[in-house]
Amino acid sequence: MGTRYLLPLILSICCTTSLAHAKSDIFVQSLIMPAWLQHEGRTSPLATGMALVDGDRVTTGAQARVLLRSADGSDIKLGENATLTLSQPSSSTLFTALLDVSKGAFRFTTSAVAKLRHRDVTIRVADATLGIRGTDVWGKDGDDKRVVCLIEGKISVQGKDHASFVMDQPLTFFDMPKDLPVKAVASVPADKLAKWALETEIAPSKGATTRSGQWKVTLLTLHNATLALSAYDDWRSAGYDVDLFPIPAANGYAYKLRITHLASHADAVFVAESLRGKLGKNTPTVSH
Repeated sequence: MGTRYLLPLILSICCTTSLAHAKSDIFVQSLIMPAWLQHEGRTSPLATGMALVDGDRVTTGAQARVLLRSADGSDIKLGENATLTLSQPSSSTLFTALLDVSKGAFRFTTSAVAKLRHRDVTIRVADATLGIRGTDVWGKDGDDKRVVCLIEGKISVQGKDHASFVMDQPLTFFDMPKDLPVKAVASVPADKLAKWALETEIAPSKGATTRSGQWKVTLLTLHNATLALSAYDDWRSAGYDVDLFPIPAANGYAYKLRITHLASHADAVFVAESLRGKLGKNTPTVSH
């Protein structure tokens, strides 16, 4: 395929915005890549600003983080190597969602304003189903631990053995050994909670993108349209929300492969250094 046929395709890629759905109550506020969205059988890199709907699945890679915000003002955070599937039955009167965390760490935090709103939120993690009230809860389904920690508020819990109980004491947690009943609720030490919290936080200067981010990293510049499209596909398959930006050159066009919307100069520098040499030879540069 000649360049004259490829250029319109590249221009259409450049102008395409992130997935946006007509009806959605959960949006991607910020993330550290790599991360993916599975929507209606198709997989694409997760991007800041995306709207998530019923049936969508979010997956994060190594060192990744994701911050989602719901219509009721709650924050949903995911750590690395996590998978969350959203089930969102339609309701005209309240925010309703089932969050199925089948792998990795999560944190669900409700704002003071959100606590006053009507909603019905359920979280599945490991072998437990959590009915959420005004609350702050952290949990993980991983090889090293399967645990739920109530930081603030109240949750109703139903375990794999169908035993139900209510947690309403802040800073308590329970373990969920595989194929065994839930262990007794116990107080969580401050140092342990601080360590767990880091698994879902987007730390400063670690490569976060935001909707208002104005920094970008150019991963590579290619003068061959076919190679540029191939690189674009490779990076997006690897979970990076890159765009392909054509610029006039002496013999036609050059094509810049970029990551945009980085939150700060420090975030952009972190991305440039961490992706140097990834997926072939590249020497990333930072710009505003």
